[in-house]
Amino acid sequence: MKKKLSIREWKEDERPREKMVAKGAENLSDAELIAIIIGSGNREESAVDLGRRLLQLNDNNLRTLSGASLESLTSVKGIGPGKAISIIAAAELGKRFSTSTGKVMPGIQSSQSAAKLISPLLRDLPHEECWVMYLNRANKLISRERLSKGGLSATVVDVKFVIKGALERLASSIILIHNHPSGNAHPGESDKVQTKILKDAAALFDITLLDHLIIAGDNYFSFADDGII
Repeated sequence: MKKKLSIREWKEDERPREKMVAKGAENLSDAELIAIIIGSGNREESAVDLGRRLLQLNDNNLRTLSGASLESLTSVKGIGPGKAISIIAAAELGKRFSTSTGKVMPGIQSSQSAAKLISPLLRDLPHEECWVMYLNRANKLISRERLSKGGLSATVVDVKFVIKGALERLASSIILIHNHPSGNAHPGESDKVQTKILKDAAALFDITLLDHLIIAGDNYFSFADDGII
């Protein structure tokens, strides 16, 4: 049986870490980046080989891998809790980087700009979550907050909590967002009812519900764009 070479025995310019230093992270393959995250392979596979197998087990899709649970990752030979936690942490950082607003408050000019800020956090989740964006009078984002985390098909909006949050932040308007893990962005009757309840309650405090977005994979539905808010 052919002896497996460890990464330390590879040519220096082929080792993932050294290659990153010499050529930049953008020149590494997905498997090589995963190898750096997990740190080591097992007796049969190098870290890069293990990275390739992880990708193969997740449809060769980083989005699919980023949504993998601790249990599913540790079920893969060579991936213990430590490696699995590193992968999950890296995936979460990637989501946060893609939605980071920096020091300057971003403006919300359309449903598209709102969806761009929140979609990476929701589009690949296997369960429903409900979030709210708080905006000032110039439609600039003050903050965003998760309201609830539900099962496969439903979340409940705590209207009092949303209004309280808006008043504490001196928000002039809000945008409600939740996801449909099914991939169907069309709103159900409960979505329409909850939207009306929140809109009417917010209006009592001179707060405008600008939109309610439903994120479904790479697509979204806007109540405002559809004229039902």
